[in-house]
Amino acid sequence: VLHQERRKSEEEVQEKIEYRDGKVEEVLTDGRRIITFRNGTKKEISADKRTTTISFFNGDVKKIMPDQRVIYYYADAQTTHTAYPDGLEVLQFPNNQIEKHYPDGTQEIVFPDHTVKCLYSDGFKETFFPDGTVVKVEKNGDKIVVFSNGQKEVHTAQFKRREYPDGTVKTVYCNGRQETKYSTGRVQIKDEGGNIILDKK
Repeated sequence: VLHQERRKSEEEVQEKIEYRDGKVEEVLTDGRRIITFRNGTKKEISADKRTTTISFFNGDVKKIMPDQRVIYYYADAQTTHTAYPDGLEVLQFPNNQIEKHYPDGTQEIVFPDHTVKCLYSDGFKETFFPDGTVVKVEKNGDKIVVFSNGQKEVHTAQFKRREYPDGTVKTVYCNGRQETKYSTGRVQIKDEGGNIILDKK
């Protein structure tokens, strides 16, 4: 409270202008201008005129920074939206999720658990999980999952395939047929009922 009182005495109003529309403009001794509108919205312009802060009656706050960044805080959603002059937009949510929207259409979402999802303008998607797993999804829906243990899965409309670090490859086709190629060269094929129809060593 003492600090606030001291601040107020340093911020004395040098000039006060009241407009017909109900708007009030105050020029403070430190050079800042504060314009208060009838609806309660306040606009503060820094002494160097390089920073503008608008505090809306609903609690939202918009700041225009000297580097041309525009930072908008949505009070109800507790979300901050920052727009950069190069076109990058960053959203920060109350749960610590961060979304970056790049000018080329790419989106990057960082979830609270540190999972990162990238959505590219051509429809390709990549997700990086904290445990090292990476999931890539092509525009056509084909999916590749690379696990931190070196295993890899490929999912297409025709089959699901799992590749193991030792070279073994297991494929399950959409008709239920299973094929396993072992690193030793052995090949085993099972029909849709699980019956072995080929076992070549």
